[in-house]
Amino acid sequence: QNNLIHSSYKAGVKKLIFLGSSCIYPKFASQPLKEKYLLNGILEETNDAYSIAKISGIKMCEAYNQQHGLNYISLMPTNLYGPNDNYHLDTSHFFPALLSKIYYAKKNKLKEIVIWGNGKSKRELMYVDDLADACEFFLKKKTRHNLINIGSGIENTITQYAQFIMKKIGIKLKIKYDFKKPSGTPRKLLDTNIAKTYGWKSKTNLEEGFNLTLKNFLTMKNKV
Repeated sequence: QNNLIHSSYKAGVKKLIFLGSSCIYPKFASQPLKEKYLLNGILEETNDAYSIAKISGIKMCEAYNQQHGLNYISLMPTNLYGPNDNYHLDTSHFFPALLSKIYYAKKNKLKEIVIWGNGKSKRELMYVDDLADACEFFLKKKTRHNLINIGSGIENTITQYAQFIMKKIGIKLKIKYDFKKPSGTPRKLLDTNIAKTYGWKSKTNLEEGFNLTLKNFLTMKNKV
């Protein structure tokens, strides 16, 4: 990221979008997460290295704006889902992992699934095309803010998402919790009021986005 940001400056690029993540905010920050909460508390220990790398990119863009009069902005998306995701149980994020677990449980006629942690942590989800839309929107927009949250406002517990997926694919499973595994940050709901002042907001609801995601997921599995 450092090479790309600096090389963009050297090449005369006046507008650049740096993508971060909602994990940049403190683990126990007030909700919803406002941009001004950055660096106001400790980070979630399971991904603090990733968070610090992203924060470095944000601060680099901010410094280049101040020093060189650029418009390099950092968009902070919430958790994303959508077609062509990574569904591998060892390396995927929570939502595609839940879909894989529940799908394989149905396929193999299992009675239960195991969820990491206590299942009570809340996560906001946004359909991936909405982030693409935000990138295009803000690339064409002159902004006063260096850091802008991009989210949907759709928030549920991990357990509620599991129940939602079960209902959508037509199976009822017992949920067991692995308390030896981390539950992660208790909550990560983004405040998107700054984005809305510029005229952008998320357009895809969970029902619509999941239907498109599930169709793609099943197509991928049928090809294997």
